[in-house]
Order: sequence, then structure tokens, then C-alpha cells
Amino acid sequence: MKSLKGMDMDAAAESLTQAGMSQVEADRKSGLLGVLSNTLASLSGGEARAYFVPGRIEVLGKHVDYAGGRSLTCATEQGFCVVASPRDDQGVRIIEPKRQLEASFPLDPELEPCAGDWTNYPMTVCRRIARNFPRSLPGKLRGCDIAFTSDLPQAAGLSSSSAMIVAVFMAIADVNALDQHPDYNAQIKTDLDLAGYLGAVENGLGYGSLPGDRGVGTLGGSQDHTAILCAQANALSRFSYLPVQLESRATVTRGHVFVIGVSGVHAQKTGNAQGQYNRASELASEAAEFWRSKTGRDDPHLAAAADSSPGAIARLRSVLDEAPEAVRRRGELFLDETYRIVPGACEALLAGDVAAFGELADQSQHGAETSLGNQVPQTVFLARRARELGAAAASAFGAGFGGSVWALVSQDDADRFTERWADDYQKAFPQEAPSAAFISTHAGPAAMRLSRPAR
Repeated sequence: MKSLKGMDMDAAAESLTQAGMSQVEADRKSGLLGVLSNTLASLSGGEARAYFVPGRIEVLGKHVDYAGGRSLTCATEQGFCVVASPRDDQGVRIIEPKRQLEASFPLDPELEPCAGDWTNYPMTVCRRIARNFPRSLPGKLRGCDIAFTSDLPQAAGLSSSSAMIVAVFMAIADVNALDQHPDYNAQIKTDLDLAGYLGAVENGLGYGSLPGDRGVGTLGGSQDHTAILCAQANALSRFSYLPVQLESRATVTRGHVFVIGVSGVHAQKTGNAQGQYNRASELASEAAEFWRSKTGRDDPHLAAAADSSPGAIARLRSVLDEAPEAVRRRGELFLDETYRIVPGACEALLAGDVAAFGELADQSQHGAETSLGNQVPQTVFLARRARELGAAAASAFGAGFGGSVWALVSQDDADRFTERWADDYQKAFPQEAPSAAFISTHAGPAAMRLSRPAR
């Protein structure tokens, strides 16, 4: 089936299945792309380009990336379907037909994003591109028309905001062939580099010689962008950060799938919720600063301090014992997730020890509840009830203060498990239940271009 010039929906579905997505989900994405293609056909006559950008599950490694830690992640089979077509001017028009969203703005280094609005994310990307790559092109930057839709639950901890940042960047970078330009190639040579850069776009930091700006207002890291860009189907990937490095991959236990319980309590990163989210990052920075003040060292973050010598982890724990209680607990949780739980979980998966993996996930969840302090009664209930219903492992994930819980369950039992989990949640939290959702996913493929005109 073909629609807009250059678009072949059947080929798009085939690309997704070849990358490891289940046939059911690939066919669903093909249908969504067809709708987007029809939407864009009335607006643009240029060659269409299609993309799929997944959400992500932070399996283990809570709030560690911005301190250089390590986490275990995978991509979801749910995500953003995007169709884009180049323009002859510097304008960017973004349309979401299902929710009837539309916005237009220029690729402009002085662009003022709208904080608290969905357009904050694409506008931040466009401003940063215009600031970082204004002179590396043979001519002016070209804008594009973008139609997108998503089957990711919103504000559910599945990283829909970072997925949008990746999607918009991929479309505009593709139209402008940024990967062929010297300023880009000097700093961004691999997908791991790109993930680090897009994390900096979101948090506003500079990346190498590419200067930063305000970002979207959150003090996060690059874990989400890394999972989205560098995932591998049917595998959990272990990454460390600052810089982004792939350490290992472990196959998801055979015959298991992830069931995600979306609590219906929105994991927002705006307003007061943004301050709560940023506090976890600030405490990690304060722990690193406390280490520097006591040792005279210049390690830039907690992981650098812990890796500074063979005995540095023990010394860091000793130093943190003298820190204010909130700083000490934050540092201890970081060390536990980064140096014990995540490596231990990988070893358990490689050994096929599902029970050990589940126990480590329980410990990570306990740390989030008692030390990180970013859990709400709804996510606590979902994690505990999942285990009681027989899930091999379960844990809340994402920014916290709402959001979702993943449960690793037997594929043969997934439907029964999901029905009971959802029913129990409805009884326990009838007010939130109408906004809750329960979806299943395999560990999916990374973001990809599904069609691209020949140059």
C-alpha cells in the first residue's frame, strides 16, 4: 500500500518486523503511518520520510544517568510514528491529527519555547539545531512538515517527551543532512554520541564544542535517549553514562513479556512536579560536591568519584556518612543501583536465574520507596501486587511521582495476569482506574528510519 510520494506502508511494516518488532505491532504501526501520510499529503508535495521512535522501559538503574551511573533498559513496541516532508523555507509545522494538535514555528536560534506546553519539546530541538549548526550547512536550514501520532500513554514514565525530542531531531536532521556536516561529525560519530547530545538538548547542557541553552527545564541525563536510539529487540541493554557507553546486553528470559501498569497518576515534569524531579538530580550533585570538599579531588560526578581508584567506593561511602542525611541516602542509593543491583541483574539474566533477577528488582523498588522518595501509593501497590500475582519481577520506573510499573511475566499467562492486575487496581484505586492502562510489550527495536529518499 502506497500513499504519499515516497511512502510504502508495507515496506515500513517489513522493516519493523525485520528489526525485531512483533508482526501485530508492526501492522498497527503501518496503519498509523498510513493515516499520517494522508494527513501530510494535503499539506506537502515533497518526498515523504517515515520514522518510528519507541518509548523505553527503565528496567533498573533509577535516577543514575545524570550522575554517570549505569542502568538496564529496553525499548517498547509502542512509540511515535512520524511522517515528514521537507519545506523550501525555515518553517516547521507539526501536526498530530488524532488529538488535533498543530503548531508552527521557525528554525531560529532565538526561538522562545512555551514552557508547560507540548510544543516546548519540538521548539527546544529546533532552537538548539539552529544554534549548533547554523554555519555547517551549504545554505540555510530547511524546515519540514511533520505529522506524528503516538500509542504511548502520556505522562506515564515511558519517556514520551524524550521520544518526541528524538523524533523531531531525526526528521529535521534528515532533511538537512546534518550527519554529513563537519560540525556534527566532529562531535557525533555514533548513535551513542547522538544519545548523549540529545540528552544535552533536553537538559540544556553543552555537548563537546556544541554550546547549550535552557533546555526544556528538567535536570535529567541521557538514559532515555540512549534506550530509544540504541536498544536491541528482545534484549535488555546495560549502559553507563557521561559519556554514554554500551557495557553489555542480556536476552530477555525466554517466554516472558513485559506488562506495563500505567497508574493513571501523571508523571509530570512541569510546575511543582518539575521541582520534585529535579531535586533527585540536585541531591546527587550535592553528594559529589560533598566528596570534592572532603577529598580535594575534582571528580565531576558520583560515578567519577566511585571509579577514581580501586578502593574509592568504600571511601566514598565513608565520606558520605558525614553528609546531611538526604545527601547521604541519595549517594548510597546511587552506589547500590549502579554497582550492585544493575550488574547483579545482568549476571542473573545471563545465568537464567529469574528468581535472583526478581529479588534485585524488589530491592531497587524498595530503594525508590524509602530513599529516593519518588513513589506514590498507586505505584507501590502495582509493584507489590504484581509480585503477589506471580510476576517474575516488577518495579516502578521513570521520573516517579506517578507513572508506571513494569512486570515481567510468562507470555502464556500474560492475558490472565493483566486482567487480574487491572481488576485489583480498579478495586484498590477506583478514582485513578479510569485513567489507568495496562499494555504488554516485548523488548522492542531502536528508533529507525522506515523510508528515506535517495540522495
